[in-house]
Amino acid sequence: MISVIIPVYNSAAYIGETLDSVIAQRGYCDGEKMEIILVDDGSADDTVEVIRNYVNHINSKAKEIREKEARGDKGSSYVNHKPVSIRIIPNADKKGAAGARNTGIDEAKGEYIAFIDADDKWLGDKLEKQMKLMKETGAAFSFTGYEYADENCIGMGKTAKVPVRIGYREALKNTTIFTSTVILDMKKLAKEDIYFPYIASEDTANWWKILKKTGYAAGLDKPLTLYRRSGGTLSSNKLVGIQRIWGLYMNEGLSVPYSLYCFVCFAFNAVIRRL
Repeated sequence: MISVIIPVYNSAAYIGETLDSVIAQRGYCDGEKMEIILVDDGSADDTVEVIRNYVNHINSKAKEIREKEARGDKGSSYVNHKPVSIRIIPNADKKGAAGARNTGIDEAKGEYIAFIDADDKWLGDKLEKQMKLMKETGAAFSFTGYEYADENCIGMGKTAKVPVRIGYREALKNTTIFTSTVILDMKKLAKEDIYFPYIASEDTANWWKILKKTGYAAGLDKPLTLYRRSGGTLSSNKLVGIQRIWGLYMNEGLSVPYSLYCFVCFAFNAVIRRL
């Protein structure tokens, strides 16, 4: 089973689309193969109500399909439809993205843990292709390429390319691992290995930490996730991004000369990724 962790904060406008894309995953759309854990980090809008209405709708739809199957309606063909396990967990105190994901990790029961942000979307065969990659390579950590999308999550034709394999030293120079594409094999990792640190750019810092444990991550160079971007997001501020990356190098205890070297490589790879 795969546990899909989604931190939510004032996500009412997007979360329905994100959940649709998760539930649409071919081969995983029932409660035996997937659980979705949404961690609300103190939303001030109607995010929780939107999620509850969404869950009620898919449960009702599943019940209707099961009843039709039981009646054996002539001329109609149905497949077993089990409602996906969807849980909403409130953070007692606002903890930010790192804390929300850590709460989800604590609650996860799956053999695999996947992450997606509340405004991104997966393509329909994302899990199928990525799980095949993990089984073929034996990787405990995998990620995929992705496509940049506009504020309406419509792909803009620009895709981020990823290497087929990346280790810690390579990752210092190429922050290509995007959170909404990551899957971790929890048969090979402990939860203590994957908790997000409470620092800026906590996701990148976490991938570096996990790579020290796994040795490498397997990449699938296919754009299987839509990364919704808006002008007001922190990641869109290039100066802030530079400061955050430099702060990560300092947090890793790297020397200034080596940090400068890694940063030049990081900047070059960031440009290449978008070509």
